[in-house]
Amino acid sequence: MPKLSLTFACWEYDRMRALADGTVRADGIDLNYLTLPVEETFFRMMRGREFDASEMSLSSYSASLHSPNPPFIAIPVFPSRFFRHSCIFVAEKSGIRRPEDLKGKRVGVPEYQMTAPVWIRGILSDEYGVKVADYDHLSGGEEEPGRIDKLKIDLPPAIRVRPIGATQTLAQMIAEGELDAMVTARAPSTFYTRPQDVKRLFPDYVSAEREYYRRTRIFPIMHTVVIRRDVYEKNRWVAQSLYKALEQSKSHAMELYRQTAAMPAMLPWLVAHVEEARREMGEDWWPYGVAANRPVLDTFLRYHHEQGLSKRRLQPEELFAPETLEAFKV
Repeated sequence: MPKLSLTFACWEYDRMRALADGTVRADGIDLNYLTLPVEETFFRMMRGREFDASEMSLSSYSASLHSPNPPFIAIPVFPSRFFRHSCIFVAEKSGIRRPEDLKGKRVGVPEYQMTAPVWIRGILSDEYGVKVADYDHLSGGEEEPGRIDKLKIDLPPAIRVRPIGATQTLAQMIAEGELDAMVTARAPSTFYTRPQDVKRLFPDYVSAEREYYRRTRIFPIMHTVVIRRDVYEKNRWVAQSLYKALEQSKSHAMELYRQTAAMPAMLPWLVAHVEEARREMGEDWWPYGVAANRPVLDTFLRYHHEQGLSKRRLQPEELFAPETLEAFKV
């Protein structure tokens, strides 16, 4: 019986490499792995449904579930996780020195519905009392003019979002002081080219993020993996097959990190980083599945609802194919 041919778009993560190079194979699937930047993957999947399965923004996916015919269904695999205290930038001219100083300010964001800003806004609200309606949100291209949201969003009137000018970029605006701050998934170019004008709100972000994790036990999830719903409905076994293969691919990467004589990345103190991750977060510091991630997912879904992106507060189980919520035992 021929295998089912599927196209899967995802970035070149270490936890995905064994699947991408064929070391790990998904049962019954002939997988065409496309290595694409996340912005391209998300845009093409959300707008054109171009792939059978792909990496996807957790926020965009969660928002898509409120459409009359949700186009995707996810499996509880998380290609990207990231602490985000490092991703709040401020204009030197703004005078912002503490999170509380953001109130009443102009804060840039590439897309309001992006996962990274959802986490940042939630953390600012929970940890520092800076609510989503306490400042203005200006959206647009970080480095190139003309960026628009991949999803149409309908927000409560109290949340003020407006686009920047057609020829403007967030990176330039924050350097010039036209924005007071910026929340984003990647550092603006002017943080490096004009360091006197663009600063981090948390200069010692590693300490802030470590303390946040120790207190909350939350390692923020950024992306999940989605299957086009028409593909899933015709072949429901695909969800479990992909989930199993992606778990095996991650385990392959974790094993490489445990072999300290052959570290898989060009970082001189990687052994120390791995030892710290294991000490702080346990042997599996990058868990998949709903059970191991329930508090993280529940917190994110609360933020998503509070920020006007979900019509109601979703539950973690509603996000994922039911076939991936249970596993057989021998």
